[in-house]
Amino acid sequence: MNRLRTVLLTIAAMGVLAGLVGLAVVFLGLFNTSAQQGHWGVTNWVLHTTFRNSVELRAPPPSAVPEDLEDPALIQLGARHYDSACRMCHASPGEVATATIASMVPRPPQVEEAVAPWRPEEMHWIVEEGVKMSGMPAWPDAGRGDEVWAVVAFLTAVQRGLTAEDYAQLTDTAPGGYCAGCHGPQGTPRAPRLDILQPAYIATALAAYRSGARPSGIMSHAISRTDPARDGQLAQELSQLPAPTDGPEVPVPEGAEALARRGTADIPACLSCHGPNNRNPLIPRLDGQGRDYLQQQLILWRAGKRGGGERSVLMHAAAQGLTDPQIEALAAYFAAREP
Repeated sequence: MNRLRTVLLTIAAMGVLAGLVGLAVVFLGLFNTSAQQGHWGVTNWVLHTTFRNSVELRAPPPSAVPEDLEDPALIQLGARHYDSACRMCHASPGEVATATIASMVPRPPQVEEAVAPWRPEEMHWIVEEGVKMSGMPAWPDAGRGDEVWAVVAFLTAVQRGLTAEDYAQLTDTAPGGYCAGCHGPQGTPRAPRLDILQPAYIATALAAYRSGARPSGIMSHAISRTDPARDGQLAQELSQLPAPTDGPEVPVPEGAEALARRGTADIPACLSCHGPNNRNPLIPRLDGQGRDYLQQQLILWRAGKRGGGERSVLMHAAAQGLTDPQIEALAAYFAAREP
């Protein structure tokens, strides 16, 4: 009994001593926070091992990885966002980070080094959740993990050997500048065409992205680079972007038109609001819009993750009962129509 008591007292004394040492480190400034010194080797090992195991524990299952991860349009969208939001720390393929970034502790790894050990589902968790105490931010809008797959598609392309020339082609914004990179004639079909939308609708969408009413990590980053006072002028300029180059012909499933014309006593048919007779500048025209974009928006409406616009409640209700095949049919139907 005396021996047990001695052991317990020793453990308690060690705990008190450790607490006092910890308080001294915190309040007396004994721990050197200088980035010039870096971490001890054992500290690096502890941090990286903890990080590795944390990601493995929390990453989604491999079954969550989309089948279209090698879609060039998805890779292009991810590359453009990476170029604007991530390149300053992780550089681009074949590029050397600046001396300032190389002096960070911990140092952000070059993109090729950063992606090397990870599977797609693990990269998704890292990009979406971020990493504490590393400077790696979380995705700007929680709940939009669907957007994160675009960045993962780009990162997996880097794993497969994406070259500096490939990267330059994917991220080229000429002609038209930053916004035209995704929405202009050489943009990605994963982003909406703006030439078929009214300036009033585009301005409403910009305001919704800026306020968070319409969640999007990609667009909240993009809109943060613009002056709110210029939203009206920017909307006018975006509506005048040239039409994108013609993409592949979109096959329309049988029964798609009947579905677009179908409505109920409470919910009007798609064509009654979005068809050629639409004269409301705040209701978007859908004829000629990208199929992939329309499909994703309907999925977001159905899941309750889409906001913004004067008829949000109605659109949530309209999408609730749609099945995946019906969403695919409606997206193909409007995409195949002449704008």
